[in-house]
Amino acid sequence: MEDRHIILNSFTILDALNRINNIHEGPLVLFVVDSENKVIGSLTDGDIRRALIKGISVTETVEKAVHRNFNFLRKNVNDDVKNIHIQRELKMKLVPVLDENNQIYEIINLEKYKTLLPVDAVLMAGGKGERLRPLTEKTPKPLIKVGEKCIIDYNIDSLISYGIKNIFVTVNYLGEQLEEHFKEKRDGIKINTVKEPKYLGTIGSIKFVVSFYNDTILVMNSDLFTNIDYEDFYLHFKEHDADMSVAAVPYIVKVPYGVFNLEGRNIKGVTEKPTISYYANAGIYLIKKELLKLIPENKFYNATDFMSSLINNNYKVIRYPISGYWIDIGQHDELERAKEIAKHIK
Repeated sequence: MEDRHIILNSFTILDALNRINNIHEGPLVLFVVDSENKVIGSLTDGDIRRALIKGISVTETVEKAVHRNFNFLRKNVNDDVKNIHIQRELKMKLVPVLDENNQIYEIINLEKYKTLLPVDAVLMAGGKGERLRPLTEKTPKPLIKVGEKCIIDYNIDSLISYGIKNIFVTVNYLGEQLEEHFKEKRDGIKINTVKEPKYLGTIGSIKFVVSFYNDTILVMNSDLFTNIDYEDFYLHFKEHDADMSVAAVPYIVKVPYGVFNLEGRNIKGVTEKPTISYYANAGIYLIKKELLKLIPENKFYNATDFMSSLINNNYKVIRYPISGYWIDIGQHDELERAKEIAKHIK
């Protein structure tokens, strides 16, 4: 919680102006609380300006200028992703979450974060990146630079921007470099590295994460370059009450010939130069935490193995189509494509 955005109702309007003037980053908004820390309203420089126009002195208390009909969310009532999304659509910049006593539990900065997803994220970063040699001979693929940042940092920064606070990176090949890379907190968030004792596929190492904090787990490859909307991904997952959601990218095949429609050896028709659309696995998954117990211990196991197991046992596995860009940086030409896109990212 950001105390710089909270002011007591006994303070003067001049005190409030000074407080607002000292906010160098973020929305210029204060929340006014009483002696019991109960919120009575919000206060901006606009509210103060309107009070001064009415003839109220700067030596009066902020209660004379406070905006009492302010936007807020209620903890465990409507502080979910859907309602945070509504606040963002209303162009709100700073939204307090109040507890049952009308005290501030949390302040959501919608200038800094798109939302607050109740998700734990695991990035798989243990691969050798052999197709990118010689770049990966001394550097793990996730730490290869794309523009001014490492591949993995684009993903970490994106996850943080969606309010994800619990992030794990499983490491193996040249893992000590990744451990050193994440030694310091990132924007106040500790990135936890988890050692994989041997190569365990694209999801097997998740079993070495000691504990999760949320009921939904996001698992992804660390070497992806994408602008997937994680909020929409999550809302789609919840809306369809899925056990697992698989992000997918469109893959189009153009056949340059006429294709027969066959029934046995009999030709029933001809389709000229058809375009066939598929959806390919993007390597990003949302999974109910309780299902991770189905992943075998200390065994090579891919996310596609897990997906097949869930399908065979009648769990609900759905597809989420990615509408933005997505590159799996596995080869040199894909790395160059990512570098071109990175030039245009602010």
